[in-house]
Amino acid sequence: MSEKENSQPSLRQQTMQIASNGDSALRVLQITDCHLGEQVGESLAGMDTDASLDFVIELLLREQGSTPNEGALAVDLLLATGDLSNHGTAAAYQRLDQKLQPLGVPMAWLPGNHDIRDLMIDTVGPDRLPRLIRLGNWAICMLDSAVPGKVGGELGPNELDGLQSTLEALPADCHIVVCLHHQPVPVGSYWLDQQQVVDSEQLFEVLGDEPRLRAIVWGHVHQEFSGSDARLPDVQLMASPSTCIQFAPDQPDFTIDAAMPGYRWFDLHPDGTLRTGVSRVENVALDLDMASSGY
Repeated sequence: MSEKENSQPSLRQQTMQIASNGDSALRVLQITDCHLGEQVGESLAGMDTDASLDFVIELLLREQGSTPNEGALAVDLLLATGDLSNHGTAAAYQRLDQKLQPLGVPMAWLPGNHDIRDLMIDTVGPDRLPRLIRLGNWAICMLDSAVPGKVGGELGPNELDGLQSTLEALPADCHIVVCLHHQPVPVGSYWLDQQQVVDSEQLFEVLGDEPRLRAIVWGHVHQEFSGSDARLPDVQLMASPSTCIQFAPDQPDFTIDAAMPGYRWFDLHPDGTLRTGVSRVENVALDLDMASSGY
């Protein structure tokens, strides 16, 4: 039996609807792996995770704000893709909500291996954790890859069956993005790739005959990643930087990177074209323990 098989209720069709802005591209932002502590100013590998997230939010407002100093984003959706709390505490989720609410944009969160899904729902409400997001003629399927008590990822029958049902119910002319916390493919770092989604083969079987799929997006790896897979040759595979510490790419063991925190943006065009890029904080002082051997 899958470790996750009975870990949560059957996947519900909880859908977030976001109005389309006509023929223009939809702008979606992704932040991930905030690792906020229960108290303000807690650190991860020497970095104050509140301070680093605040710098990323300032960057979002500078680059994506509707008008200078207005305090709101000119975007359609903000994705927060797991490990939002460092130790799965209500206080961390409350403080994250307080930091993000003033941005004035719809939000969708996913749990990571440091999170507790039920506590997230109890703290910020079920609407913050939708299973499906509809934006114009785009659909974002939100998959829960976290397994209670485990670092690595697994989807399990509930998630996979729910995804299959969701895909079958979506209109033929929509474009699809799949979003989860853990990486479904290796990113090139041995220690991180031991934590890959264990049933990714089953995921790719579900998605293998899906011509509407445009991208799979995840967090967890604390680094920018862009790749492809022969099983889904026309699909973009992407990971995004953490809002706090970064992991050095292509390393056999845990290694901190000096790269700065950041976020990813997406432009979703009505014709199915997806453009994306990463922005990072610059010229700020953030402490970092480069000799850290774990987190």
